Amino acid sequence: MTPSGKRACPKPSPIDEVLWKGTHERLLLFNSDAEKFILESTNVYDIIFIDAYDGEDIFPHKLWEPCSPFLQALGNRLHPGHGTVVVNLHADVDLVVDTPNPPIFSFLPMGKHVSQVCHAYKDALLEPDCSSNGFAYTVSVPWVCNTSLVVCRGFDRPEDSSAWSMVFNSLMSKALLVEKLVDMPFSCMQYIKRGFTPVD
Repeated sequence: MTPSGKRACPKPSPIDEVLWKGTHERLLLFNSDAEKFILESTNVYDIIFIDAYDGEDIFPHKLWEPCSPFLQALGNRLHPGHGTVVVNLHADVDLVVDTPNPPIFSFLPMGKHVSQVCHAYKDALLEPDCSSNGFAYTVSVPWVCNTSLVVCRGFDRPEDSSAWSMVFNSLMSKALLVEKLVDMPFSCMQYIKRGFTPVD
């Protein structure tokens, strides 16, 4: 969608049609400068995806500093009862893979920068003293050195490992349902199974 609300591409390309099998027709996606869009919007969204890296592979500070206008406005644009934010994060740890026996990770260790971004979003979007306000977790895709942060509102925050196991099991079952409903051409299950990590 363009900022004016019109479809950017009236008809999907043949490749998109084959890969996504009509999924794009059931979603409204806005491709825009994140800060400008959120600061100017008055809508409340169920889910917001943020892919904030610039051409230099840097996540701009203005999009994750705790007191930034962007994070404050993001909290107001996200549905208070069930809103979810998904943030694309690149790994910021040095992985040596040019060795005869490179390490195999089921999840990516979080370096200082990624950890700061995760906590900034969690703190900005969830009330710290309210256990029923929501929770945050990451899912890693090590082979592309990528991690997705997910911050969910409206759920009880797990207090121990057994409660997190229940969250994980629920996530797995819902992922299967979403894949079926949306008719995803690929499965996300392998990433969730191997790379699920709570953000404390």
